[in-house]
Amino acid sequence: MIYGIGIDLVEIRRIEQALKRWGERFEKRVFSDREIAYCRKHVRAHVHYAGRFAAKEAFIKSIGGLRGLAMRDIEILNDGAGKPVFSMNTAFDRILKERGIRHVFLSVTHTDQYASALVITEA
Repeated sequence: MIYGIGIDLVEIRRIEQALKRWGERFEKRVFSDREIAYCRKHVRAHVHYAGRFAAKEAFIKSIGGLRGLAMRDIEILNDGAGKPVFSMNTAFDRILKERGIRHVFLSVTHTDQYASALVITEA
């Protein structure tokens, strides 16, 4: 049974500006250390940050809010094939169990100007 669906669209330029203005403070507030390491290894890191930001927002929408979870707790990594997936860290896993969510599906895409993500949570 579908628990929730979330979608988000982010202007990549907005994330790029936040990174320039706030730098590491913005990174540490929103992204995990592993996400930061992944994004920083790319020439256009802001594109990858934007995709992850959109995925986090889409997830929050799919569960109906951020209560009990920090943005850093919602971690997106890549599996062996390069597909973005949610990492099951302690806080994230706790929220899923509290809400009876068994599966989380994620799709991320981007153009030169926008990053978008779709999340479907299943109970």
